[in-house]
Amino acid sequence: MEDDALGFFKKSSISHARLNVPALVQVAALAIIMIRCLDLLMIFNTLGLRGTSEFIHRSVQTWNLTLVFLASLVMLFIEIYCAFSLVKGRNWARWIYLLTQIIASVYLWAASLGYGYPELFSIAGESKREILHTLVMQKLPDMLVLLLLFVPASSRRFFRLQ
Repeated sequence: MEDDALGFFKKSSISHARLNVPALVQVAALAIIMIRCLDLLMIFNTLGLRGTSEFIHRSVQTWNLTLVFLASLVMLFIEIYCAFSLVKGRNWARWIYLLTQIIASVYLWAASLGYGYPELFSIAGESKREILHTLVMQKLPDMLVLLLLFVPASSRRFFRLQ
C-alpha cells in the first residue's frame, strides 16, 4: 500500500530476463559517438570560427551543395541515433550504420574522382590509389566499429536475442 501511495516503487510486469549488453557492443556504440564528436571538433579546430562560417556559407550557395550539406548532417544524426539504439539491442541499428558507412564511402570515392558535383566534399589526391588509401585510412575507425558489431559471437547473439 505504501509503495503505491508514494508512486516511486512499481513492480515490473516483464517476466523474462533481459540479456546484458556485451562490452563490445557498448564499446562500439561509444566509439561511434566519440568518433563523430571528435570529427566535428577537429573540423572546428582546423577551420576556426571564420573558416567554419565560410564553409557553411559555401555549402549553401547552390541547391546541390545545400542538399549534400544537409544530407551529411542527417547522416551524422542517424549515426548517433544508431549508436544509442545499438545499446538497446536494436538489430536494425547496426544495419543502418553499415548502410550509412557504405553511402558515405561511395560518395567520397565518387566525389574525389570527379563524379560528384561538389568538390567541397571530396578527398584530395593525385591518383586513384592515393585517394583510395586516404579513404580507407579515414574509414578505418568505422570499419573497426562494424567489426565489433558483426564479427564477435557475443555481439551477434545479443542482437539475435533482443
